[in-house]
Amino acid sequence: MDRVSKSKQRWFFYLQALLLGVLAFVFTYHDIFYALDSFYRDRFYQRSRGVNQSVKIIAIDEKTLNAYGPFGTWDRSVYADILDTLGDYPSVVGFDIMFFGEMTKEGDAAFVKAASKNDNVVLVSHIDFDTVVEEGANGEQTVNAFHVTKMEMPITEDKVSTGYANMSPDSDGIVRRILPQFTDSNSNETYSSFSYTIYRKYCEQKGIVPVEPELDDNGTQWIYYAGKPFDYEAISMVDVVEGKVDPRVFTDCIVLVGAYATGLQDQFSVPNSSNQMFGVEINANIMQSYLDKAYPVPMSRMAISLITAALVVAVFLLFSHTKLKIGLPVFIVLEASVIISGILLFTKANVVMPGVYFLIFYFLDFLIALILKYVIEYVSKRRISQAFRKYVAPQVVDDIMKTGRYQIKLGGETRDIAVLFVDIRGFTPLSESLQPEQVVDILNEYLNLTTQSIFKNNGTLDKFIGDATMAVFNAPFDLEDYEMCALRTARDIVAGAKALEASCEARYGKKVSFGVGVNCGDAVVGNIGCDFRMDYTAIGDTVNTAARLESNAKPGQVLISQKIYERVKDKDVEAEPIGEIPLKGKSKGLFVYRLMKVDGIEVGDLSEASGIKTVEKKPEPKEEAKTDESADAEEGKA
Repeated sequence: MDRVSKSKQRWFFYLQALLLGVLAFVFTYHDIFYALDSFYRDRFYQRSRGVNQSVKIIAIDEKTLNAYGPFGTWDRSVYADILDTLGDYPSVVGFDIMFFGEMTKEGDAAFVKAASKNDNVVLVSHIDFDTVVEEGANGEQTVNAFHVTKMEMPITEDKVSTGYANMSPDSDGIVRRILPQFTDSNSNETYSSFSYTIYRKYCEQKGIVPVEPELDDNGTQWIYYAGKPFDYEAISMVDVVEGKVDPRVFTDCIVLVGAYATGLQDQFSVPNSSNQMFGVEINANIMQSYLDKAYPVPMSRMAISLITAALVVAVFLLFSHTKLKIGLPVFIVLEASVIISGILLFTKANVVMPGVYFLIFYFLDFLIALILKYVIEYVSKRRISQAFRKYVAPQVVDDIMKTGRYQIKLGGETRDIAVLFVDIRGFTPLSESLQPEQVVDILNEYLNLTTQSIFKNNGTLDKFIGDATMAVFNAPFDLEDYEMCALRTARDIVAGAKALEASCEARYGKKVSFGVGVNCGDAVVGNIGCDFRMDYTAIGDTVNTAARLESNAKPGQVLISQKIYERVKDKDVEAEPIGEIPLKGKSKGLFVYRLMKVDGIEVGDLSEASGIKTVEKKPEPKEEAKTDESADAEEGKA
């Protein structure tokens, strides 16, 4: 590939890299694959780290329902009994139960009295949100997604701490985030969630400073689940009320009381399990996130988008300059590193990385670079094959393209081949008697004839030597019955020469005839030359002998060696023995034959030339044709 082509290819890859980088930035910044990225994070990042034993659940389970009857029909004094049984042992008791409306005066009063006795109880409230467009003081309109339309408070009113228990699943129904606090734009009052209120109450009881959770751009807190469904210690409520459990097991614990039976319809889909989790368990996980200070925060959307784009560009350029056997392991390592680094960032550094974008675009980097290199290589091979078809039979080129067996490198091998030489008789005086354009015209028609004849019979065009043509058979690949292929080529050339001779005589008043020589035997075949200039050719005595046979052939005559005759004499070949003739450069003469018939067709029969096309031209005016008696005499001597 020349320098200009390499430069174009390089800039083409740069353009593709830039395009992929822009796409990576846009997709990451706008979170196009949000659902897929959420699924990816759920499967890889949410890893159980072990539950905190200081968070315990008093479960309203099937055993409790069997003992007390349907939930919602109980007298609230039962909850007062729980608080009386627990006493001062727990640090905080949170009821994940909505105590709205009146049940019985006595039961309600007993519960309010028990809940307000110690400042360590938290109840749930419920807020109805609405999204409205509000106008600020400066006239700008803003969208408020947390406009409070209704708030339901428990029966204790302001005597007991409360927190809203709203769960806000994502669009796919999975609870991944919560809103720990928000400020009502109308009342400017700040409300806290049930779990965050419990956490602050716990810090107050312990005398420690609560830590504000880190939030994302939407003001929500991501939940890092410590345990899966049923991981937290859950004690049946009926066992606690009936005194079957020593209350000292709850010492300094955060105790959550809530639904733990499927029929109570307080279950949600969670990212770390295919099973649904009870709401009280979700609050237990959130509580542990506060205690462990484990609340992952997504990376800045702008920053991670720029990083993704830059890495995608760099990785694409890397793949575009590496071979498949290197690029594939690198691709696997990159994909694995994305997964591992994402897990470590989430679990160790509380950072949420949108890893799915790296995985997708690294894959696109690898795939597109591979496809582009394949296309470029294919185009390059096609270009080379088109050029190679000028020298080698199309069948051979097609085999090279399919198998890729042929590599152009210096060196040769000894092969048994057939060699054919053909030459125009009297070409020198002919060229002196015609205009240069006419000479070139005749020569091109002659070379077209010889080349088509060679390729038709699966030969390899070795070279043009002035007005001579050299062809080899059985190289570079094995060719079945290659001796016969060489003889058929000689027959076709002589047959086509008849038509060419008639055409030249009509146009220029000159006769054109050929002499052909064919030999076979061992020769050194390969690329000969240097790294930047080489020829694919055959050398050796077999080649020299074929050239000597051609030089001794009379116009329209095909001379073959005894060696090739011995190989084909039992086939459909007829040859007339001429006898031993001296050859230049050889101390001993060579017995030769004149080829008469091949496959039952006489050498020189025009019918066999039907497959070889020659250029038909109108005869030129006689006055433009020049004659040369000396040329005719010289031609007769030849």
